[in-house]
Amino acid sequence: MEQAAGFTGFLAHTDAIGKAILVVLLAMSLATWYFIFTKAANLLIQRKHSSRFLQTFWNAPSIASVETYLEEHHPDEPFSHLTWHAIIASRHHQRHGVDKLDASGGSAEFLTRSMRRVIDEDTARIESGLTVLASIGSTAPFVGLFGTVWAVYHALVNIGLSGQGTLDKVAGPVGEALIMTALGLAVAIPAVLAYNAFVRSNRLILAGLDAFAHDLFAVLTTGSHVNELGAAAVPLRPVGKGTA
Repeated sequence: MEQAAGFTGFLAHTDAIGKAILVVLLAMSLATWYFIFTKAANLLIQRKHSSRFLQTFWNAPSIASVETYLEEHHPDEPFSHLTWHAIIASRHHQRHGVDKLDASGGSAEFLTRSMRRVIDEDTARIESGLTVLASIGSTAPFVGLFGTVWAVYHALVNIGLSGQGTLDKVAGPVGEALIMTALGLAVAIPAVLAYNAFVRSNRLILAGLDAFAHDLFAVLTTGSHVNELGAAAVPLRPVGKGTA
């Protein structure tokens, strides 16, 4: 009850700038939890779909069967997305390798460029929202601190005007002003923790995607059956629990 009364008193005495700072912190908090829930859900869904696709890929008898599978199941995660575009790029070079500038060069070079472009696109998509979390985690404490300084200033001015400078008169307004610092930390801590967790998870996914790209490149350039190389590949770990 004392905390509620303190916060209520703070809202009653703060000015427009103090309330604007509270709105900014509230917006930061909503953005943080929005990205936490949406990205966590997307990661869980992607891991499930990636594991299912990789199992299908390494158990497939040929690239043609993988292509048929992807035509029936739209690529919805990085591994199937990379495979689909790599197959399309390989087919494209076979048909237009000498006719178009974008397909110039050897088939291996064209396939490498195409796969690298897809990986870069997936990297940008996977890492979307991390900049927001990093910005909130680094700026929210300072926003709260600014609110505290502003509130303390007004509290001291009001105390000076009232002429009552005893400890019991100072402690209340100043203590209420410190709520801003607590709110800033309450916003920043989840953002920082979520940012670190997502960065680690993304690093594992991208490492697995890069390893899978090498195996996929070997399959497409040598024309080997998938299961001839699948036994030596271990791309499932990065999309599961993984290790640091």
